[in-house]
Amino acid sequence: MKIINTAIEGVYIIEPQVFEDNRGYFFESYNKQKMDEAGLKYDFIQDNQSMSKYGTIRGIHFQRDVLTQAKLVRVLEGTVLDVAVDLRKGSKTFGKHVAVELSAENKRQLMIPRGFGHGFSVLTPTAVFAYKCDNVYNKASEAGIRFDDPALGIDWKVKPEEAVLSDKDKILPFLKDVTCF
Repeated sequence: MKIINTAIEGVYIIEPQVFEDNRGYFFESYNKQKMDEAGLKYDFIQDNQSMSKYGTIRGIHFQRDVLTQAKLVRVLEGTVLDVAVDLRKGSKTFGKHVAVELSAENKRQLMIPRGFGHGFSVLTPTAVFAYKCDNVYNKASEAGIRFDDPALGIDWKVKPEEAVLSDKDKILPFLKDVTCF
């Protein structure tokens, strides 16, 4: 397992060691001992999975207070642009983001610590997205930020007129109007 630093401290790209032969491939998608040894000590308690069509943008979502979540995200089918936004007030990278292309082909994962907003856009006809969380989902604690907030400057690699959003995501506030961590 290779752990790669990103431009924001605490957010890491994780590349598995892939073993391929004439039958296909094998890799460990998660190994707690190796993650712990790398200093990424998380107690994941929930796995989630979604399937989305091209142009879907999910996010930018987060949970507040004691129910905030760290996430280890990956793609099982297709390709997404995965985005983590630093929402930690006082952080030198507050409001900055990391955007990484994750795909079934590259098998990369993104480790997103607590205190970050998260979203992704689907770049292929469909994508199956899976992630581990270190805290339970709680509707009362959920919050979000508009995907097209100009203060964030995120290029989702999807034309705005092709973006497919949930009704909830269409009315999310801008970063300047959100109480962060």
